[in-house]
Amino acid sequence: MRTYLVWGLFLSTSWLILVSWRTVSAPEKLSDYGFFKGNSANQQPADGVVPYALNTPLFSDYAEKLRFIKLPSGQSVAYNDTAVLNFPVGTTLIKTFYYPNDFRDPTKGRRLLETRLLIHQPEGWKAFDYVWNDEQTDALLEVAGDTKTISYVDARGATHQQNYTIPNLNQCKGCHNRNEVMMPIGPSVRQLNGDLAYGAGKENQLTHWQQAGMITGLPALANCPKTPIWNKPETGSLNDRARAWLDINCAHCHNPSGPAMTSGLNLSISETDPTALGILKTPVAAGRGSGGYTFDIVPGKPEESILIYRINSTDPGEMMPELGRKTIHAESVELLRDWIKAMH
Repeated sequence: MRTYLVWGLFLSTSWLILVSWRTVSAPEKLSDYGFFKGNSANQQPADGVVPYALNTPLFSDYAEKLRFIKLPSGQSVAYNDTAVLNFPVGTTLIKTFYYPNDFRDPTKGRRLLETRLLIHQPEGWKAFDYVWNDEQTDALLEVAGDTKTISYVDARGATHQQNYTIPNLNQCKGCHNRNEVMMPIGPSVRQLNGDLAYGAGKENQLTHWQQAGMITGLPALANCPKTPIWNKPETGSLNDRARAWLDINCAHCHNPSGPAMTSGLNLSISETDPTALGILKTPVAAGRGSGGYTFDIVPGKPEESILIYRINSTDPGEMMPELGRKTIHAESVELLRDWIKAMH
């Protein structure tokens, strides 16, 4: 167990997130937690640790993610269909970021980069980041962030080399921030309502959680909301898939209680007001991030929409989201262009 004194100052183009001193006390190695069987690099969950996945996850420079949850013994989470689940104190959310060496062939191995933990302590959620060593034998606690050079072959056979940025602990709150309180972002009923391969085969995650005593009050699956998969047209309409992508990638800041609340832009999947969604809405304080354009979204004209301009940029003073990426997510830019083109 090590204790660190962390000072954090994070500035954004539109808001100041945090200035504080705080003490961080946590195990030095990821393996000290016992989340995984044998070598932690195998990412085989130990008893009581359950894998999960999101239908449409947040983009992180094309990194893949392995997600797990550990609930406190004998406890569960109550169903709700509107927000991220309210997990009990003692819950740990585990997320490992990695790149396959070749996206076309998983047998060629992978490189683990970091494992982020969100632990629900009595005083609130705390974030801890563990960076994998070059030997891929364990991950060590890192509070100051890091940068790794990675290379991989993508699904089309193209070779990429890029820098991957690991955030410092205070930057974690830049996204996991709701009314200045750290909160999880992804695991909601609508995001978990999908199949996952378990040891006995594929099963709906909500059904699996119910059978394991992890969730209470679950209605019939047909009555549960379901987020479509952003890049699979068979799972939802163009509008629904675009809204799903914006919800997970942008709405944790752009909502009435998020860090970007002063922008007046609400990209939550539940928003129904066209102006709040950005349609023919003038920006509040985009600065040069507006690209010289007038409205966040211009129906039928993605080339004149600030939203497209910002997600298609890697300039730190213009790009959105501001954290979590250094590259352009070309496929989502295409999705959102098509979405705006289809507006009337």
